[in-house]
Amino acid sequence: MTINVGDRLPSVTLRQVTPEGPKELRSDDFFRGKKVVLFAVPGAFTPACSQRHLPGYVEKAADIKAKGIDEVACVAVNDPAVMGAWGKDQKTEGKVTMLADGSGDFARALGLELDLTKGGLGIRSKRYSMLVDNGVVKSLNVEQQPGQVEASSAETMLRALD
Repeated sequence: MTINVGDRLPSVTLRQVTPEGPKELRSDDFFRGKKVVLFAVPGAFTPACSQRHLPGYVEKAADIKAKGIDEVACVAVNDPAVMGAWGKDQKTEGKVTMLADGSGDFARALGLELDLTKGGLGIRSKRYSMLVDNGVVKSLNVEQQPGQVEASSAETMLRALD
């Protein structure tokens, strides 16, 4: 079952690279008491994700936060080292928090997993964006095709926050 607007996010363990190394992070702790713009990508370093999706949020992070958003975060079914390296490559520090959903537990719990096994990529996450307020989904924008970056783009989210 897919998560809907008004639902509380599931509690799963995500991971994040910190200066001390990878750190476990419970999703309910991460979202508690904050307004978060979360977006998901099928994979780090992939063309649409690296050329259009993440760069848009890096570029618009300050504008999004100026609308009362506490944090902008990106999640993907990749390991923490990959998410950390991708974050460095894309200059996300201080702009976008990079979260690793290595086993796809978060994507599966949301009902937003994407089966890319035919292409050798396994189970990933659909591309989406959502506004989360204190752990509750306030808006959800899921792309119909993995390579699309329209409904879930930073520009679309910024317009929706007006």
